[in-house]
Amino acid sequence: MAGMAADTPHPLADAAPPRRPGLRERKKLKTRIAIRTATYRLIAEQGYEATTVEQIAEAAEVSPSTVFRYFPAKEDIVITDEYDSLMESALRARPADEPLVESLRVVVTQALRHSLTHEPEEMLTRSQLLTEVPAVRARMMESISVTGRMLCEVVAERTGRRADDLEVRVVSMGFVAALMETTVYWAERGRQDDLIALVDRTLDTLDHGFRL
Repeated sequence: MAGMAADTPHPLADAAPPRRPGLRERKKLKTRIAIRTATYRLIAEQGYEATTVEQIAEAAEVSPSTVFRYFPAKEDIVITDEYDSLMESALRARPADEPLVESLRVVVTQALRHSLTHEPEEMLTRSQLLTEVPAVRARMMESISVTGRMLCEVVAERTGRRADDLEVRVVSMGFVAALMETTVYWAERGRQDDLIALVDRTLDTLDHGFRL
């Protein structure tokens, strides 16, 4: 999902526990955001391939080792975000008797509306890189497993099954993979479609048991 703006409250945060992050946690988040902001600016100016970690570090006013401490690879800067924990909390806050697909629809739609409103350039750049840079797309395929594992825990709680049950894993990983493919589809078509409407179509397809 997209990089978090430091001064813009995320709608999913309403579902998170009312705990103020500690000073160290806030400083780490500020550094992550600074690195990501610098990266997107440099990519917009000179392209992805021409942007180096050293340039990113200089623009973010940190050392290259700090960049690598927060992001193991350059690709991670543009594909990771701070939203998984918020999404997890928001899903757990949904009514227990609400169909899983509807809970996912509400949470994902809220997150996307926020990103499209407050971080449109980052959203557009990320989607463009997904279609144009093989390394970014490959890294994204690896990273969705993290979101998928988080979702497995939530689905297991909602269904009373084990998080490592095959069906739970299929549903969870199928969902995050479908969202990524929807984003790629949106980007390949010039980002002219309504992304929220595309996500609705995706969730309808999953809800109908992959019937076309």
